[in-house]
Amino acid sequence: MRDIHHALVLNMHQPPNNLENLLETNPWEVKEILFAYDRMPRVLWDYQDIARVHLSLSGTLLETLSNPAFQQRVYGDVDCGKLLWHLQNQKLFEILGTGYYHPVLALIPEADWDEHIARWQAIAQHLLWRPQFNGFWPPEMGFDMRLIPHLKKAGYRYVMVDCEYVDAVDPMSWQELRYRPHIAEYGGAEIIIIVRDRDLSDAQLSGMDYGWFYNELCQRTQWCDFPPLVTTATDGDNGGWFRNVTEKANFWTYFYHEALEEIRAGHSVMRPTFITDYLDRFGAHGRVTVRRGAWNTDAHHGWDFHQWQGSWVQRDTMVRVHDLSREFHAVAQAAVQIHDPNPELARVLDEAHWRLLRAETSCNFYWGEAWVHKSHADMDSVAWHLGEAKALLGQRWMDAVAAEPPVVNTAEVAESPGLSASKQDDKVAAA
Repeated sequence: MRDIHHALVLNMHQPPNNLENLLETNPWEVKEILFAYDRMPRVLWDYQDIARVHLSLSGTLLETLSNPAFQQRVYGDVDCGKLLWHLQNQKLFEILGTGYYHPVLALIPEADWDEHIARWQAIAQHLLWRPQFNGFWPPEMGFDMRLIPHLKKAGYRYVMVDCEYVDAVDPMSWQELRYRPHIAEYGGAEIIIIVRDRDLSDAQLSGMDYGWFYNELCQRTQWCDFPPLVTTATDGDNGGWFRNVTEKANFWTYFYHEALEEIRAGHSVMRPTFITDYLDRFGAHGRVTVRRGAWNTDAHHGWDFHQWQGSWVQRDTMVRVHDLSREFHAVAQAAVQIHDPNPELARVLDEAHWRLLRAETSCNFYWGEAWVHKSHADMDSVAWHLGEAKALLGQRWMDAVAAEPPVVNTAEVAESPGLSASKQDDKVAAA
């Protein structure tokens, strides 16, 4: 039987200040989460010859783990400094890029995508000691083809997408579509598409037996006349399966340990692999397109982003994000045109910028209407700082806007959530 290449992908994310706040209200949950991170390298140390794991770690999580004050508070439970050092192990871990504040990129303004991408790369290069990241993890797997030029500009080779949204352009079988990397193009830029198997990923998240998983791998790939790449991608720090501290009730010490032992004993054709290594050996084949959508969450499919915009409160909050983003970029553009060297102007614009990006955090929208106030709190601060910036610019702000009005992406306005068709038409006309 031919080798079955398996790419294990885990997403790790904590919202801004979440772990710090949980220390006050639920310290045991913080321990469970930190143990889930710390358990990975400890389980894998003895298997550096065969174990391969892809990790996406949000900027806000890296920010917390590297914060000296937080490190000191949890030192008796987990040494976060050593944990970050262990994650530098390039034999075990391939790190995937993502957005700093973990936004659903397909929903937030396109003008903010590059800054989320660049800020994450800056902190990850520093903490994880890598100059280059080959793969990109769209937060919540929320993908839009418009991302492709942005990802190529940032140096990414491939991007993860959910199998439910991949459509073949070139003729290919079901097995080829799901278990082979492909190429997608948008705006003259191309990127490799890595397809996540949704069914097997659901099992990975909820808990599975190695024997069942191995049988599924063999059955699903038996008609492949090419080296199959089976990709399973889930959260790695949520749910009892990953957080459970009991040895025989945990992904790492129950499922993955047995999988590695069977491989080492020569009883398995499953081959853990880095996606980069697979691409170097076998390349990408066939052209595809990818429809807008996210991964499935609970009872929601993901195609309509219902988890993040299922209510009018969520949608109206996202509309405010788009409005404030346009205003911020207009003020920032005017400041650049004017060449004002005032450090106070630079400071208030910087304060507005990072709060705007933080307001776009996916978790602010994920929990229905429970957390949207977090987004509004940041946006209130954005609005105040933009008012300060306009006051510093004075009449020069009005002159700059009159001379060069801000550019509005009409395609993006048409996709803005929470707007009726007539309001969308009015907004485009006004722009």
